[in-house]
Amino acid sequence: MWPQHWDGARLITFMVKNIRYKTKIAIIGAGQAGLSSAYHLKKLGLEIGRDFIILDEAPAPGGAWQFRWSSLTLSTVNKIHDLPGMSFEETLLPDETEVQANIAVPHYFDLYEKRFGLQVYRPTKVEKVYLQGHGFHIDTSDALFSALGIINATGTWGNPYIPLYPGAAAFRGEQLHTKDFKTADYFRHKHVIIVGGGISALQLLDQIAKVTSTTWVTRRPPLFRDGPFDDMAGHNAVAMVEERVRQGLSPQSVVSVTGLPYSAEIRDMEKRGVLQRRPMFSEITSTGVRWEDGSEENADVILWNTGFKSALQHLDAVIPKEPEGGILMTGRLATMVAKEPRIHLVGYGPSASTIGANRAGRAAAKELVETIGL
Repeated sequence: MWPQHWDGARLITFMVKNIRYKTKIAIIGAGQAGLSSAYHLKKLGLEIGRDFIILDEAPAPGGAWQFRWSSLTLSTVNKIHDLPGMSFEETLLPDETEVQANIAVPHYFDLYEKRFGLQVYRPTKVEKVYLQGHGFHIDTSDALFSALGIINATGTWGNPYIPLYPGAAAFRGEQLHTKDFKTADYFRHKHVIIVGGGISALQLLDQIAKVTSTTWVTRRPPLFRDGPFDDMAGHNAVAMVEERVRQGLSPQSVVSVTGLPYSAEIRDMEKRGVLQRRPMFSEITSTGVRWEDGSEENADVILWNTGFKSALQHLDAVIPKEPEGGILMTGRLATMVAKEPRIHLVGYGPSASTIGANRAGRAAAKELVETIGL
């Protein structure tokens, strides 16, 4: 039977699809977090296809990595952490550090899926999840599924965040987001206002400033750190984010916790005069932006490097939100939704990093199997 609250249009969709699969656990997303969770479910003795399934919106293996810009190479990206049971390094040729990340990481994920027999339904977009009886009804672009528990691993790439500013609709130039970036050459002969103080913002600022004029804008002065980001610093950063989600607050951005590395690239940008940061403007005009003091800057493009929010819209009907908009999390590594323990969010909050996703995948698999009694 279909949920009683469905309208006629949804009922017609149900009848047209005419396909329904029943499973015990559905993993939504096949990036680092989803594949890690699947690996650990298999280690617990669950069989893919019978006991759990993996649904992924992307057309091919690789998670969000397959959509990143081509100038992001293995020598410039943050460290790629191994998935459990298989080293990333063994999939690379010797000295293959300049290969594009959007090629190398999807290749790794593809080999990983094949080695461990992780069949992924793709491209399959999960549109909505509903409560149904003792489990969940999962409505996708291709078929209907039902499951007793869910491990959500959809990450953030599908939900870019652009803050609302007065006058935005009047701007006659282009407004783009980090995820729209392909090459710096696209911006040649244009003045670009680059908004954001994170690692991606600085990488794109560096590249674009080599081919055209730029203005760098951030909400707060950037915080640079000297020395390596060691294990203790990483542990402290994750602990701060975990504390927030255990209180039902929205996760903070990683950079607000870790700071930015004062690297050779940053020093080079200083020498070139690229890092002349301006505070956040107060409004957008038809031709550019205006600050509180009345000064203005004309621009052809505003490039928002303002991050992403967790892509959880498909779970709105089954995850209770706290008054401030966050989700109250619990469990060993804060992956379990406190008010709906049959749902785990892996890649959310403290598990948003690649190494965090690995550990969280293991915890989520074990806790969910225990919760639903498999």
